[in-house]
Amino acid sequence: MIRNVIFDWSGTLVDDLPAVWEASNHVFRQAGVEPLTLAQFRAEFGLPYRGFYEKFVPHVPLEQLEVWFHARFLECQDSVVALPHARALLEFCRQQELRVFILSTVHPRHWESQAHATGLQGFFERIYAGVADKRTRIAELLAENQLAPHATVFVGDMQHDIETAKQGGIHSVAVLTGYNSLGQLRLAEPDLIVEHLGELLSLLERNRLFLHPVQPAPTPPRPVSTVGGLAFNDDGQLLLVRTNKWSDLWGIPGGKIEWGEPSETALRREMQEETGLAVTDVEFVMVQDAINPPEFYKPAHFLLLNYTCRARGRQSVRLNSEAQEFRWLSFAEALALPLNGPTRVLLEGVRRNFDPEFAVIAVV
Repeated sequence: MIRNVIFDWSGTLVDDLPAVWEASNHVFRQAGVEPLTLAQFRAEFGLPYRGFYEKFVPHVPLEQLEVWFHARFLECQDSVVALPHARALLEFCRQQELRVFILSTVHPRHWESQAHATGLQGFFERIYAGVADKRTRIAELLAENQLAPHATVFVGDMQHDIETAKQGGIHSVAVLTGYNSLGQLRLAEPDLIVEHLGELLSLLERNRLFLHPVQPAPTPPRPVSTVGGLAFNDDGQLLLVRTNKWSDLWGIPGGKIEWGEPSETALRREMQEETGLAVTDVEFVMVQDAINPPEFYKPAHFLLLNYTCRARGRQSVRLNSEAQEFRWLSFAEALALPLNGPTRVLLEGVRRNFDPEFAVIAVV
């Protein structure tokens, strides 16, 4: 049973990635080095951060790099916000009388400012901030606070956090809301990977503070029925979204069908919730089996009901927390992207029956 929770801060409880990316690129510009795209930064950044800087700016002393970084970060850290479900999970920990700690590389001054701005400052028994290498401090944290390793979990978003947990002999949970991708986190082999903190909260509630069910489910799991929509605009472009839980690959919006809900109704609802689009001209295309797709962040068996639909007029896409990015694209542009497997199958099938001149879609 979990009685103690150690949280990383950046990318786990708060979203500071845009600010850290901007401050890091400021460092590179000051050092005369080409800035990184966000995708490049996420792929390259690691902890301890000394190694990251030594790779790109080995000719500049670390002390100077930190001066540049912190000066720019102070200017842009107003963009830092609490991640979805962070407060709810912390409140749950308080209700369950769990002991909660922070172990983070974030500078203590930045932590105080961000914790105050997000309203998360009152939930922690003790703060360990400004820790360059968490692996060297985890044993001290456990000993100072007399935490039993078997009852303690470290929740973080990077390989370094999982390595830290293993160094301390404690449980580890990786979240997909931060710096490292699903592929990177899988290499670290955490005890559990969750899409976001809301999923971890649900698991702890359902399993009575254990990370995994104490007893097997009374009935075998069944496939999950879902809907997904390939939406076209008036220019004949199609909408794709990129999601962390599908290994940062591109796919289509969609989700689970609710009990008693017709599938077309589910599609319209999911499109509205995930993209803000009101769609028309819904047409069924195909059904796909997705049994433990390797790109998905956990074992799953989906029945994917795939549709095409229209987003007529000049509607604006408003993503919820399900996806991190969207693009309107031609078929050629879409097929050139790194796609998840089911989306590529759908696009290939629809493309054979798509007339770009008249934007006519025929069912395969």
